Formats: sequence, C-alpha cells, structure tokens
Amino acid sequence: MLQFFKSPLPTRLVMLLLVVLALRLPLLWLGVPLTVAELRAMLIGERLHAGGLLYRDLYDATAPLAAALFAALDVVASRPLWLYRILALALLLAQALRLNFVLNRADVHPERGYLAALTYLVLASVTTDLDTLSPLLIGHTFIVLSFSALLPTSREGYDNRRLFRAGFLIGVAALCYLPLALFLLVGLFAVIAFAANSFRSFLLLLCGFGFPYAVVATFFLYNDALPAFRQFHLRPTLSGLVMGADGLPLSMQWYLLILPGAVLLLALARSFTTSLGLVFQVKFQQLMLVWLLVAVLMMAAGRGTAPGTLGLLLPPLTYFSFFLWQKAARPWVTEMLFLVLLGCVAGLRYRQLLGLEGLLRLPAEARYAMQPNPLYANLRGQRLLVLGADLRPYLTNSIGSPYLDWRLAQVDFGHLSQYAAVYRLARNLKPAPPTVLIDQTNRLEELQYKVPAIFGRYQPTNTPRVYRLK
Repeated sequence: MLQFFKSPLPTRLVMLLLVVLALRLPLLWLGVPLTVAELRAMLIGERLHAGGLLYRDLYDATAPLAAALFAALDVVASRPLWLYRILALALLLAQALRLNFVLNRADVHPERGYLAALTYLVLASVTTDLDTLSPLLIGHTFIVLSFSALLPTSREGYDNRRLFRAGFLIGVAALCYLPLALFLLVGLFAVIAFAANSFRSFLLLLCGFGFPYAVVATFFLYNDALPAFRQFHLRPTLSGLVMGADGLPLSMQWYLLILPGAVLLLALARSFTTSLGLVFQVKFQQLMLVWLLVAVLMMAAGRGTAPGTLGLLLPPLTYFSFFLWQKAARPWVTEMLFLVLLGCVAGLRYRQLLGLEGLLRLPAEARYAMQPNPLYANLRGQRLLVLGADLRPYLTNSIGSPYLDWRLAQVDFGHLSQYAAVYRLARNLKPAPPTVLIDQTNRLEELQYKVPAIFGRYQPTNTPRVYRLK
C-alpha cells in the first residue's frame, strides 16, 4: 500500500479520496451528532445574519473571520449541519494536499507521491473531533497555506513578497483563532535559518501579520465596536477564559492522542538515527521540530480540549512519519506497520459500532454531543435569554440577546451593583426583549428590582425557572 502511494500518478489521488471516504462516510449511518462547538457556531451565524455585529451585539470570544464564515453559511441555509461537515472535510483535504505539495517540492523525501497526504488524512481520522468545523480547523488551514512562503525557493533566500504573504496568512489564521499567532515563532525560526538579513526579514513578517488585524480593527472602529473587539476577542483569549470550552473532555483527548503520539515517538527515534545529508534538509528538520514545539504550546493555550486540537500535530507528525515509511531492508515490515496503523485508526473510529468501548474504556465522541433538555421540550421557535452556561435550550430556539457566552456576560450580570452594567443591560435588551427568559442562576429577582422596565415584564410559567414576556 505504501509503495502504491509513493507514485505521483493522478490515480493515487483518486485512491486517496476513496480511502478517506471509506473511513468517514459509514459513520453517517449512525447519524450526525451535533457538537457544542457547532451549536455555538450556528447561533453566532444566526445572530450575525440577522444584522448583529460581533462583540457589540453578541458577547462571544469567537474570532471575527470564523464568525463571518458562520454567518455566510447561515445565508446558504438555516443551521446547515451537513454543510459544516462537508466544509470541515474539504479543509482537511486542502491541508493534506497542500502540505503534500510543499514537501514534494522541497525534496524532503527522495520519493514523491501522495504518502504525506495519506498519512495526514489517516491520522486525522482517529477522532470525529476533526469532523467539526471549528475556528481552530479554519485557522490552521491558513497556517498550512503559509508554510510554502516560509521556505526559500532559491539560493538567494526570500523575496519580500513571500515573507509578507507568510505573515499575512498567519495574521488571517489568528483572526480565525487567536492562539495561532504563536506560529510567528515558526516564522521567526524560518527567517533565522534561511534569510540573509534576519532582523529586517522578521520585521516584514510582522508587517504582514499586522495588516489583516489593522483592516479588521478599522472595520470595528467605524462601527463603534473597537473597545468591544479588544474586550471580547483579545483579552479573553489571551487570558485563556474561553479556550477549549466546547471540546471533548481533557482525559478523552489524552486517550485519543496515544496512537498519534506513539507514531510520533517512533518517527522521531527513526529520524534522529537517519543521515539527512543536505544542509537544507537538516534545517528543514529543525524547522519541523520548532513547529512541533509550537503545536504543544498551542495545545496548552487551548487547555488541551479546544475542538480540532489534534490537527495542530498533523503537519510535523506527517513529516517525521516519512522516516518510518522510507526504504528498509525488509519492505514488508513498513507495509505491515502502516496496515496496523490503519486498522487501529478504523477500530478507534468505529469503536461504538464494533462494541469496543468497554474494552478500550473509551466512550464514543457521539456521547458528548448536544442532547435536548426534556425540561424545555415545549419551548420551540422562541427568542431566548438564558441566565446560565447551559446552551441546550438553544437547540430548538434562537438567541434573543447579546449574552451567548455566560462567562463573558459577567461583565454585565456580574456587576449589577454598578450603574454602567445596569445601563448596558437596559440598552442591550430594550429594543427587542427576548420572548422567554430561563433563570438558571436565580438572578431574576435582583434584575426585576434594578431593571424593572424590562425584567419586570416577565411572568412565571408552568416550567420552573422559565419566564415568558407578557
């Protein structure tokens, strides 16, 4: 199988797509569970499509370009889960094929073909977490696209346009998921390793990074939302307030990393005992080690549970896996090793269908999907304000206020003793109060006392802690 994909013929690309679809499509028979991250994305898309402005009319730390994409998808269809899954697979394919092209062009392996893309996509199938269209997955696509601009194409090194383009793409990635700005460290090492004038070249990289942020900041400035952009995008993300809130549990993420981690350790051990020869290949290996270090830092920034975390490890893991699949004295050994890897990936992905959850002591990701709360079964098609962190009521309802992320909403609800917070509450809710209020934190009595013009209009219903606007 490995020998087959070491050829650059187009038929290998067709077989690559068939292998990927064979690993993923059968799960559709079990249904497509809605994840917390996807529900949040759909709510953001609905709010922005309805005319709201991110950060000013919606309290959420989702990066602006990712939020804009969610709004664009909502224009196509209302809550299009199928479109989210198709786009997530398309982004993974784009990452794999782009990385495969860059590695072939850089001659990091003597045999060109689709082996890098095959490894990338097989390891990406370990978990259904990468089937989710998350801000990290969107931003990581731009990081992979920027990789080619970080490598010199001639002995003279870089030209200015390539460095600016690399910085620009990293800036766009950060506007999808802010911690991806850490990949400037990869750019810095690439400049030190390949550029003649490192300081000037890195300044050009920084200029490219700052340009998309300048454009977005100007947009929010002209819409009177620049302080909100700083407050809800930069400050929460840098403090780690909301990172990883919508992903799988940390213990499960660690368990799912065992197989890719084992492949990575074997590949690293093999790479350090292999003679590279060319100076460029040695520098390229060092660059991928830095990429691996930055990916680990990124995982820490997302607290290890941000949706799509495994994708950060895939580029360096794909590169170092070349040392496992290279020619050996017994070629059948590497073939069997890859088939064992493919079987393990399929077993992990289909553990629920195969009844392996108990044996592996690893529940399926579908068990962490969003499930309707039977307490709110009668609420449908309402505009909600949920005083609490539970997003389940929004499964069959829409958001009727700016307060989507409850932790960020504490800037108002957590300071009810301050006039400014009470004023913002009245200003945000007065134009169109939500039709239903769900009080999960027992704050309604205080709100009725301090903002009676709005919260005094809510009357209790037959469902505990559910109030309807009269």
